[in-house]
Amino acid sequence: MDKKKLIIGVIGADVHAVGISILQHAFEDAGFDVTNLGVMVSQEEYISAAIETGADAILVSSLYGHGELDCRGLRDKCNEAGLKDILLYVGGNIVVGKQPFNEVEKRFKAMGFDRVFGPGTAPETTIAALYEDFGMEAPKTED
Repeated sequence: MDKKKLIIGVIGADVHAVGISILQHAFEDAGFDVTNLGVMVSQEEYISAAIETGADAILVSSLYGHGELDCRGLRDKCNEAGLKDILLYVGGNIVVGKQPFNEVEKRFKAMGFDRVFGPGTAPETTIAALYEDFGMEAPKTED
């Protein structure tokens, strides 16, 4: 079976690089083919990379609190680029201030994101969601 291809990166003017590196290693260890675009990634860069690699999902990370502004319109741009079926995930500290997560999640889902993860979400949580959304079985761990 071909590995599912993920595009990951930190959107907008955000320069938080450590978390995205941790995620890259976690996703690769979980059996995914990962293209890490690094920091300060534009919507267009995510889309270009997804088209170029034939990606199955785009995972947007944001830590500086402006994810809501940075992510607006991404699903529409994906659709226009022929990526109607691509999975869209977003996670991190994606809004300014303390807001109830269920409200934040509703707003991002209304923007077309398939999954929304709050600050401090463990990579394993996201990996489990990817397996579920792709209809994959988690690999057996060796003791």
